[in-house]
Amino acid sequence: MKFSHDWMSDTHPDALRVYLKIHSQIPPERKLAYVAEMYAAMAALQTSEVRRLYPSASDREVFLRVTARRLGPEMMKKVYGWQSDH
Repeated sequence: MKFSHDWMSDTHPDALRVYLKIHSQIPPERKLAYVAEMYAAMAALQTSEVRRLYPSASDREVFLRVTARRLGPEMMKKVYGWQSDH
């Protein structure tokens, strides 16, 4: 059977096999923990960027601006009654 790896075409097939074997041995709860860690890192980076762009913003405004990046303007208006000025 031919091993197809178009979705990772920049990775050698042997390396991809090793990666997938290792990945298949990680328990689901650890995989979920990795996702949570990546989400937290993303949120921290976005918060830092918003604080850099809006140094005088209150904690509430920072929260709203970071959340707006995930929800978009329409959902922000519905959920928080808030609209960005940018």
